[in-house]
Amino acid sequence: MTILDPIGDLLTRIRNAHMIGKTSVLSPASKARARVLDVLLEEGYIRGYTKDIDDRGHPTLKVELKYHEGAPVIRNIKRVSTPGRRVYSSIKDLPHVYNGLGINILSTSQGVMSDVKARQLSVSGEVICSVF
Repeated sequence: MTILDPIGDLLTRIRNAHMIGKTSVLSPASKARARVLDVLLEEGYIRGYTKDIDDRGHPTLKVELKYHEGAPVIRNIKRVSTPGRRVYSSIKDLPHVYNGLGINILSTSQGVMSDVKARQLSVSGEVICSVF
């Protein structure tokens, strides 16, 4: 089965795993997914992730989800820019997520990063998703 939106698929897998209380989730591996997971790891939203090989020989990413006092750390994770509707934003127009308690993940010319780091480097780009 072909996945048309791999990052949207990753976010949905994380959201669904949190809803049923799983500690980890598997996702097909790609560089784009790994970059998004790097940002989530840097910002403390997941425990970590590892690259594995499934039983059919396909590369996968095993994401270790993070909980605090029984509640998931990621309360809401939402895809902003989709393949059918790309959303670009300059730094001055980029809104704060959840009054500064959440992050936007951006794809910039200097790589995938959180909005906090993008503001420090003064770079803009495509808004991939928002997390809080």
